Amino acid sequence: MDMTHKEEFVSLWTKYFDSAELPIVFYYTDDSGSVDLVPPPSGHRCIFADLSKVRAGESLCFDAESLGCFGGKRYAGFSTAVMPDFKYFLSCGIPGKLEGERYKKTPELVTQWMEQAPQLEAPRRFIIFKRWDKLAESDEPEVIIFFAWPDVLSGLFTLANFDIAGPNGVCAPFGAGCASIMQYPYLERESDSPRSVLGLFDVTARPFVVDDILTFSVPMKRFQQMIDNMDRWARLWLSPVTPSAASEPNYAELVDSSSIPAALAASMRSF
Repeated sequence: MDMTHKEEFVSLWTKYFDSAELPIVFYYTDDSGSVDLVPPPSGHRCIFADLSKVRAGESLCFDAESLGCFGGKRYAGFSTAVMPDFKYFLSCGIPGKLEGERYKKTPELVTQWMEQAPQLEAPRRFIIFKRWDKLAESDEPEVIIFFAWPDVLSGLFTLANFDIAGPNGVCAPFGAGCASIMQYPYLERESDSPRSVLGLFDVTARPFVVDDILTFSVPMKRFQQMIDNMDRWARLWLSPVTPSAASEPNYAELVDSSSIPAALAASMRSF
């Protein structure tokens, strides 16, 4: 990891997104280094419970045994297995035997979805999660994950679409919460035009985050381009009001700008 790029992002993030929390990252490795390996759980455990510690600054290392649910193992690439009767579990259930989660209307739709769903095979033994400011020079982050509320998401969404002609710089594929932060953004690395992934719409995972938080995950290759664009992107937002817009209301005066991120205040000043 280039430490200059690390500090550059922290400076730009603080400048344009005010007090929004820093992202976390993950990368695969065969050497866990000084990062503690999470022990196998005694029962089911959602990875988002563990990631709350990473968001607070603790670095964590996982292997195939550390992840406490079928989905976490699968979407981190450590397993291709699914739980028994999964097509019923994700849909209508089996009366008297298995409660269904109702994410799909029928078992047949689950089967069709699974036939189309991508597969990820972990390239290394471990997956390490760190908060951005905890990265060391020896680290090579592969995906950056923001836990963000809507005003911050609006800035990230706009930045992710800033330098492309098409409308789909960000995608929101159906899947588990862990798929939206691990599998999908990691596989986007292979694209010539990698997209960011909006996620955490999985209601099963939402109890592990506070209200109004979603995830926004970006492959590192794309994220570096977003960093390089941040100053120019923000200068456009901070440009003076043009004469043709002079008669329009100054919406920034209608709210207390000290209570919102700098990026949002900047967008309102551009009206």
